[in-house]
Amino acid sequence: MPELFTTYPELAAVSLPTWVDLASVIVGSAGGVAVARSRHLDAVGFVGLALLCGLGGGLIRDIMMQVGSVYMLDSPFAIPASAATALVAFLFPRPLDRAGNLLEWLDIAAVALFALVGTDKALAHGFLPASCLLMGIMTGVGGGMLRDVFLGEVPRIFQRSTLYAVCALVGSAAYCAAVALFSVSKLWAGLLCIAVTIGLRRWSLRFDVQTPADVDLGPHVRRGVRLVRRQVRVVSRVTRATRKRPRESGRPAAPKGL
Repeated sequence: MPELFTTYPELAAVSLPTWVDLASVIVGSAGGVAVARSRHLDAVGFVGLALLCGLGGGLIRDIMMQVGSVYMLDSPFAIPASAATALVAFLFPRPLDRAGNLLEWLDIAAVALFALVGTDKALAHGFLPASCLLMGIMTGVGGGMLRDVFLGEVPRIFQRSTLYAVCALVGSAAYCAAVALFSVSKLWAGLLCIAVTIGLRRWSLRFDVQTPADVDLGPHVRRGVRLVRRQVRVVSRVTRATRKRPRESGRPAAPKGL
């Protein structure tokens, strides 16, 4: 049990305790369980979606980073906690049925926690800022992406939605900037990451702010090019006419032959 309150044993640079990772796994698994309940899946479906949502993002992150260890395989708590969350929800489903918009809250809370731990692990291994942001995004939305693929749907991050992946990006950027640029303690930076991610998501849902889709700037660019060409032709005609016009002076022109 003391391992829950320590940092990653193999990384001295990481200050986030292990229980933060475990909390993200449980919250993510609960989001997968809520989807399984809404689809009326069996126990295998509950466990499968819990594992995908709780551990899928971290697995994608660790495969991409190729440094350190694979969290879900080396942690003694990750897989049991995810499976236990699924089984408890399968055996006692009434709280899920009464929760209302629980799925919505679990989804964005999982994104916030996963973005936090993904960005932190990349920072601890000395990755570049852009790579840290990518790891935060992939950890945040990777589990949901795998869930949608296994359910035969287009992943939400590829659809027009209320800032699903953008929330993970902004939260990761807030954490990375607070730690790397302003030397904020990781506790406060982590709280900032969670608050920014959840706040941005709730704002997008409240005002229905969605990412654009089916954008075609071609007609606007062509219209702008035609307008510029028209203005260039007008300026050229005026310039030529000005050059051909005789210079006006106060003296009359001298008669020829003198």
